[in-house]
Amino acid sequence: MPALTLFAFGALVIATSFLSGIFGMAGGMILMGVLLFYVGVADAMILHGVTQFVSNAGRAAMWYRHVDWRVVARFSLGLLLVSAVFVLVRFSPDQRLVFIALGLSPFLAIALPARFVPQVHQRFGAELSGVLCTVFLLTSGLSGPLLDMFYVRSELDRRMVVATKAVCQALSHVCKLIYFGLLVEGATALATDPLILGLAVIGAIIGTTSSRRVLEAMSNSNFRRYTLWIVLTLGAVYLVRGGLGYL
Repeated sequence: MPALTLFAFGALVIATSFLSGIFGMAGGMILMGVLLFYVGVADAMILHGVTQFVSNAGRAAMWYRHVDWRVVARFSLGLLLVSAVFVLVRFSPDQRLVFIALGLSPFLAIALPARFVPQVHQRFGAELSGVLCTVFLLTSGLSGPLLDMFYVRSELDRRMVVATKAVCQALSHVCKLIYFGLLVEGATALATDPLILGLAVIGAIIGTTSSRRVLEAMSNSNFRRYTLWIVLTLGAVYLVRGGLGYL
């Protein structure tokens, strides 16, 4: 791979991991969209999965005191259930469907009335989030916007939101890596190139650790408002891109 392309990839990972470190999801949406323009779906899923696992694991480590482990355990039940179904059917989405699923997820999260969305501390809330988020994860590559709807209307502090979601998302990306890396054919040598993977890991660490001060300085109201506008804008762009692919 040309040096300029490697540099651009490293810069993209740092920038998107920095955004993810602040807002928990926007960076992952940008990274997945850009990857889909240049590589196949399976490669994009693997490269995105490595980067986002490191990014989320880093956030979880930084904010581990704020993680609600009961929510994580219950979320994992839904994650494992849906993963088992996908393994049985060996479903592999094409690029157009991935873009549409990426675009739909934030709008679904906003459109659903609050009374219909159980929060993670409520009965079956975390389990349901595990089920729905894993469906979108293995279809679009990420589930952050959908996962957020189980948190964003709660009274949780922004640190607890970021920390608990980070652990849930780290586990989800491990599932995605296993699914697309070992079970679904279509990945190329690019996705397992040590240099590319090394850049993804280093860039994710730099971006994630650089975001801590910004998150600490941001108010809860700004955190929620900026998150909303960023993911809705990205969602609209991806819906148009995916829809045009079917014309």
